[in-house]
Amino acid sequence: MKMPIPDIEIISRRSKIIIALSSFVPNENVISNEDELRVYECDGLSAYRQIPMAVVLPETTEQVSAILKYCFHEGIKVVPRGAGTSLSGGALPLADAIVLGLGKFNRILDVDYENRAVVAQSGVTNLAISDIVADKGFYYAPDPSSQIACSIGGNVAENSGGVHSLKYGLTTNNLLGIEVVNINGDIIRLGGKHLDSEGYDLLGLITGSEGLLGVVTEVTVRILKKPETARAVLVGFPSNEQAGDCVNAIISAGIIPGGMEMMDKLAVQAAEGFVHVGYPLDVEAILIIELDGPEAEVSFLIERVYILAMEAGSSYSRISESEVERISFWAGRKSAFPAVGRISPDYYCMDGTIPRGRLPEVLSRMSKMSDKYNLRVANVFHAGDGNLHPLILYDSNIPGQLEKAEEFGAEILKLCVEVGGVLTGEHGVGVEKRDLMGVMFTEADLKQQQRVKCAFDPDGLLNPGKVYPTLHRCAELGRVHVHDNKVRFTDLPRF
Repeated sequence: MKMPIPDIEIISRRSKIIIALSSFVPNENVISNEDELRVYECDGLSAYRQIPMAVVLPETTEQVSAILKYCFHEGIKVVPRGAGTSLSGGALPLADAIVLGLGKFNRILDVDYENRAVVAQSGVTNLAISDIVADKGFYYAPDPSSQIACSIGGNVAENSGGVHSLKYGLTTNNLLGIEVVNINGDIIRLGGKHLDSEGYDLLGLITGSEGLLGVVTEVTVRILKKPETARAVLVGFPSNEQAGDCVNAIISAGIIPGGMEMMDKLAVQAAEGFVHVGYPLDVEAILIIELDGPEAEVSFLIERVYILAMEAGSSYSRISESEVERISFWAGRKSAFPAVGRISPDYYCMDGTIPRGRLPEVLSRMSKMSDKYNLRVANVFHAGDGNLHPLILYDSNIPGQLEKAEEFGAEILKLCVEVGGVLTGEHGVGVEKRDLMGVMFTEADLKQQQRVKCAFDPDGLLNPGKVYPTLHRCAELGRVHVHDNKVRFTDLPRF
């Protein structure tokens, strides 16, 4: 059998790149062996895989700068990667791109209690920030379910939230400053320990930009004093719709819980079988509602919530009587995603956001979709802010089931937009929702967004293939043209 002749030009280019990368970092920080590269072939969206050209693991911002400057001049694509927990394929590699891994950026640089701020390298885990300030009674509020593993830099890239985002906000609401490296190697700082910044809100622009505008190497976040008291109510309902009505009733009453999470029967059964925290198994849905603040306020509000839940038709209720019990309520919710792995070989985790008032309607329509596609769905919601996380259960070993799960997921996201919501709440667009962007945005909207990318990355080298369904060259977008690696504006009005 005649063997195909390898493309010598491609091989030599790859070898040249690997040698160059080894000049910026220690040799052991460049990965080029195929078996070792498989570790990086996917992120949390494991249905999609691609072995990258190479992986480089810098240890300093200066090394990141040198690598990006080299890639910029050589026209090499770069996929930034934090902990790889992205559920939208945000860190999915490309065969003709290097992966820039930030796992070695794992040091907390400064803890400033006077300014209530922590400065950390971007590879530090979310939970590590709360851990290091816990003994002084402080914590970092955004708490994604993956907080034990996800990196703070990845949280910035995806604008991550968590179960307490209803009251305390997403990453963007707790972020004070960043150090970011542009594709041409420039190192810039945005924000700082101060509350507000002058000029354009470039910090807000980078937050949630999914690695398309720059590589974040350092993050300054706000830390908060732990509330005096925190208690949770575990409430069960005979139907998902009644649980949704209870969410609306609590918010309408002017009560803003520290967290308010919803799980349907399938998710409850999976979580209880995994962590055994005492969830009721004879209900269709549960709500976990946490009140925090001064003890008198919490005691008053928890009684009001209990009454509102009863009026909404609750059939089960339990108020935490100790800190251990409160934490146990959350343990099941935090473990919901891995717990579902006990009842299905695979699952496809969605992420859409809707107006809270449409929750009962959306739950009802999703149930009909489940029957239509003959696929079970376990629902886990940040119910208080309308952020849905349906887990579509399937078996990738059965031909066609992954494709059905994708179709089911796409229909859910289209429904979110239809009722006045958005395609993503905290997981990002990545490759998962890229081809649905046209459902929410016009072509003019998408072109304008890409003009912003052109200002930061004129050659489209940073994390290409993500977010935008149609990639336009900067020169084609009408307002800029590219010449000598510089973006020049040509038709802006003059004053």
